[in-house]
Amino acid sequence: MLVNTSIVSACRCVLVNPSIIRNFVLNIRAMTTKLTLTVERSVIEKAKTYAKQTGRSLSEIIEAYLQSITADNKSQQPSEKLKSIIGSVKLPDDFNEEEELKNYFEKKHV
Repeated sequence: MLVNTSIVSACRCVLVNPSIIRNFVLNIRAMTTKLTLTVERSVIEKAKTYAKQTGRSLSEIIEAYLQSITADNKSQQPSEKLKSIIGSVKLPDDFNEEEELKNYFEKKHV
């Protein structure tokens, strides 16, 4: 079982300073799981530098990103830039997206 060291540290602080309880409760995680990723070395180096500059761990940054892209955003509206181009392309009435994609990929990979 993996133990999140920040939670262990927070538990120690709670015993010393009860005002930290609020922050501890907000940051507690139910369970952590190890994840192995394959990423270009230069990207990892830049990400580690960014993490250090922002005072966060690389795991925290990746977790926040994954939460943001998997969040339930049903009420999210398209950006202004996207709104400006919606409807600007007129497709024929008989346009078949699946068929066009199939044709595109067949040509691309032949």
